[in-house]
Amino acid sequence: MEHPPMTAVPQPGGLATRVSDRFYLVPSMHFPAAVGGAFAVEFARFLDQTDGVDQSERLFDLLSAFALNFDCQWVSYGSISFNQKGLKAVRRDPAVLLKFPEEWQERYFEMGYDRIDPIIKTCRTRADAFRWSEVYNDVSTTEDERRVFDEAATFGLRSGISVPLHGPDRSLAIMSFAQARNGELQNGTVPYLLFAALHFHLKVTRLANSSCIESDPALSPREIECLSWIARGKSSWEIGQILEISVDTVNFHVKNVLRKMDTSSRTAAAVNAIRLGII
Repeated sequence: MEHPPMTAVPQPGGLATRVSDRFYLVPSMHFPAAVGGAFAVEFARFLDQTDGVDQSERLFDLLSAFALNFDCQWVSYGSISFNQKGLKAVRRDPAVLLKFPEEWQERYFEMGYDRIDPIIKTCRTRADAFRWSEVYNDVSTTEDERRVFDEAATFGLRSGISVPLHGPDRSLAIMSFAQARNGELQNGTVPYLLFAALHFHLKVTRLANSSCIESDPALSPREIECLSWIARGKSSWEIGQILEISVDTVNFHVKNVLRKMDTSSRTAAAVNAIRLGII
């Protein structure tokens, strides 16, 4: 039985190189022989739809719609950066974008799975797309790491692939496509998802670099408190009990946080706050 998981949701650096909107930095990988098939048509449509789009969230919506052609209803994207001392927060990086079950996102961070996620570990040493089942069945994967896969499956993330996207300064972005059923994507379909991930990553990285946003969002002490408890998986009611304020007051602060951090997701706001060193 296959046990796919979630892919971590980290963060950072962009590609400093100038790239075109089509295929760039593509290694010696080729599309399957049946290029004229339905998937090729959909891929060409995806490229056309993303031309001129200058909003990361809109690009992510288009990518998510494309992934549905492969029965991948769950998609996540984020990037991390490493220095000699380990993880490093980088200010000018693409946003964390998630389309995973909200309940799994909360569970993932509540349990600290971002610290043991085998997808992150694998992406650090791989350059090619890989199936989650490969990692699950690898003899080097620990039981704790397999638990991430097993529990993710209970939230509907039953199979999928991840695409490592390496950049300069040891930066690493991770794109994951997940299915709600057991099974494997056919070899001939994986290159389409890989190239779609690369195309998306380079476009959002260029957008992030061009914006040159270097300052952190100006959050109040109370907003930071609420955000830190969100990162620990707490609900508005639970935060209210902890801080001894009303649920309405908590939601007011959270709404301000989402506005200042330009996101509609509480989890994504918490992830970005951790990345930026705010919490």
